[in-house]
Amino acid sequence: MAAAASSPAAIMGFLLLAALTLFSTANSQNPQTSSFTYNGFRQANLIVDNQSKILPDGLLQLTNYTQLVTGHAFHHQPFIFDPNSSVPSESLSFSTTFVFAMVPESANTGGHGIAFTISPTTDFSQAVASQHLGLFNTTNMGNASNHVVAVELDAMRSPEFQDIDDNHVGLDLNTLISAASAPVSYVSDSDGVNRTLRLLSADRMQIWIQYDDGQKRMNITVAPFLTPKPRRPLISTPVDLSTYLVESMYVGFSSSTSTVTSAQYILGWSFSKTGGEEPPPLDLRTLPISPRPAKQAKKLGTAPTVVLIILAISLAGIAMGAYLIRLRRYRELTEDWEREYNTQRLCYKDLYRATHGFKEKEVLGSGGFGKVYRGILPKSKLEVAVKRISHDSRQGMKEFVAEIVSMGRLRHRNLVHLLGYCRRKGELLLVYDYMPNGSLDKFLFTEDKPILNWSERYKILRGVASGLLYLHEEWEQVVLHRDIKASNVLLDADLNGRLGDFGLARLYDHGTNPQTTHVVGTVGYLAPELSRLGKATTATDVYAFGVFMLEVACGKRPIDTQALPEEMILVDWVIDCWKRGAIWEAGDPKLQGEYVREEMAAVLKLGLYCSHNMPAFRPSMRQVMQYLDGDCNLPDVPLESSGIGAFAMGGRETSEFVMSSSFPSSVVGKDYTTVTSLSSTDSVLNDGR
Repeated sequence: MAAAASSPAAIMGFLLLAALTLFSTANSQNPQTSSFTYNGFRQANLIVDNQSKILPDGLLQLTNYTQLVTGHAFHHQPFIFDPNSSVPSESLSFSTTFVFAMVPESANTGGHGIAFTISPTTDFSQAVASQHLGLFNTTNMGNASNHVVAVELDAMRSPEFQDIDDNHVGLDLNTLISAASAPVSYVSDSDGVNRTLRLLSADRMQIWIQYDDGQKRMNITVAPFLTPKPRRPLISTPVDLSTYLVESMYVGFSSSTSTVTSAQYILGWSFSKTGGEEPPPLDLRTLPISPRPAKQAKKLGTAPTVVLIILAISLAGIAMGAYLIRLRRYRELTEDWEREYNTQRLCYKDLYRATHGFKEKEVLGSGGFGKVYRGILPKSKLEVAVKRISHDSRQGMKEFVAEIVSMGRLRHRNLVHLLGYCRRKGELLLVYDYMPNGSLDKFLFTEDKPILNWSERYKILRGVASGLLYLHEEWEQVVLHRDIKASNVLLDADLNGRLGDFGLARLYDHGTNPQTTHVVGTVGYLAPELSRLGKATTATDVYAFGVFMLEVACGKRPIDTQALPEEMILVDWVIDCWKRGAIWEAGDPKLQGEYVREEMAAVLKLGLYCSHNMPAFRPSMRQVMQYLDGDCNLPDVPLESSGIGAFAMGGRETSEFVMSSSFPSSVVGKDYTTVTSLSSTDSVLNDGR
């Protein structure tokens, strides 16, 4: 009986011991563990998306050589980050180390980079590629609600994010403007020499990231592969992560490519939440090997027989003929001075395929400049608007492309983003964000669009004003738009107003005067001084914005040539309503009076204030934002002022203006009326809306 009783007990003891053994070896698969180690990723339990995947040899590939894509990989279960917990594994302290390699498609040219990421979610479907590293987009970057902490390994300099160079490590807190950054280097413990490392060398490197919640300090250290962790960290910065981390957070990696690419790999990864202690060490000798850059194919050796040589030459000739025919279709125009713009230049073949060969069914609009096409880039699946501009001269092309590339670095949620350009013989192609709701003027003046209510219009006015403030005061240079009007304001999927069409824009440095003396723009929006002096300034942009405000509030064009008995001037008509003591009656009748009278009156008066004939009386865009936000009251501008209501046609009757082809650079609609010229010697005036 005793033997019979002891046998089940022995069996139970054995099973319990086996279960405990399995539990102790499960580390990264057990949600209760506070650390994990991946020496290669063959058996790793990761959440991956987009271009990320685990290769058969155990490499974690975040991106390949596809342009403008993102890739993410996260540990399958979140960790607890609780500043009030007494349990070390639940505090804010953590440490991690991983081995990575960034293999450029061509020598030392690739991007953008890798970011070790701590995030409350693994869903980054709204994030974009390129310099945003797959973490944010232009709308949510900097939002406190992101709760994203990242350490970026950035191989391309983005001036709009205040990057220090094109080879740096940075600590990012809800934004890609790093709280601390440093060029990639390490100090050797043996000789004390600081040695630079190149991210795009394709060499394997190891990084250690350690946050001590007690000291509120982040330490980041980088070293070559197989080099012990240096004693001196690359970055050691005070930071309190309690405002950025929430209780449940995922850890992992985010990565992206630009129009130049690199394949980005993680070879091994270890992470620990045990009070900020060192993470479990990686077994560096067992890690998979990352690929090296592709080498040029060896030259063809001598064939064994003359027949084979002749056959090879014949086949090569046939292949070359087919290649030249194909090349002619996709031939581009490239000059030496464009080498510095590689990150902004897009491949014509991709644009051709994106628009299905520039088929008519993809046309969004057309004008004297050419046509605008809807397209989907074949690799990134990004929806774009592609504008084809015809030109028959290279005069001024270098300067024109330089300004196009400069404006391609503008980043604001209320501006249409220029993604890049391409040149062919006699043709320039500009590529922009696609705006699904088209241009604002369609909503104001056509019957095939729904009526915008007052709150939507007010949001659009405020958004465009915010974008103009960025152009005038907040970017690295002053940008004069020179063609602000409803048809150049595009609406995204959420009906946010985004100012586009930078075909007439000009740049100059802060504290200097603009050099342009050519009158360009659209009749009805031109400030009176333009016809006298021919010099555009921020004040002339403010004038056009004032007319635009009246256009949006009244639902009328600046000049109505169909009005009887004579053409109606919008500014003068609003003045008449004001004189009668009922300025709100100028509001768009399609609104059926559904607006706050005080708000309508304030917008109309602000529009008149901005369109004052004397530039000195106009507010700056910063003041306009303060008025729209209700931070200060409008000044009392008397109606009898000589600058109110004396509308000037901007020199429409003068003979010095030259009509020319137009190419609005970002309108996504079917009615394009802006006129401009590729030649810097032309003065241009638009006689459309």
